[in-house]
Amino acid sequence: MAELATIARPYADALFKASQSDIRAASAWIEALAAVACDPQLLELANDPASSSERVFGVVQDVLKTMEAPVALPPAAQNFLHAVIDNGRLNALPEMAAQFRAHVNAQSGASDALVYSAFEIDGAALNEVTSALEKRFERKLNVVVKLQPELIGGIRVVVGDEVLDTSVKARLEQMKVALAA
Repeated sequence: MAELATIARPYADALFKASQSDIRAASAWIEALAAVACDPQLLELANDPASSSERVFGVVQDVLKTMEAPVALPPAAQNFLHAVIDNGRLNALPEMAAQFRAHVNAQSGASDALVYSAFEIDGAALNEVTSALEKRFERKLNVVVKLQPELIGGIRVVVGDEVLDTSVKARLEQMKVALAA
């Protein structure tokens, strides 16, 4: 979605510049806001002309308080959220968070890695996988694991535009192509 990326860019850039003193805290609350902003009911409320921006703001804060790890917004985050809501950009918050994360990664020389696995990966195994992937991709990785049972076994890793697929499903597809040739 190029349009959302274009809308989100100035917000993410401004947030990154303004939060240089505490990038880690800003990363935490922008990710929490992005997770909340994905809710279709909240977006419907935000897009309703009868809803005031204060009501939407209050609902977002209430949801943040009821999360598994409750999030209290510092004043800077509250100002940011008010600006986003007042300008009708709540639907772009997940993209703002993604672009902010890209700025943070560029500053630290890291990349996000999405690891798809057929099964849960325990802490020790995840550390081993992360270490091997960092050697393979030659950079620090922020690893997120998502379950994808259809892989049957193994993992599929996406780092930016690079993909490493060692899943059983991929190997079966390769065998299928080889046998059909």
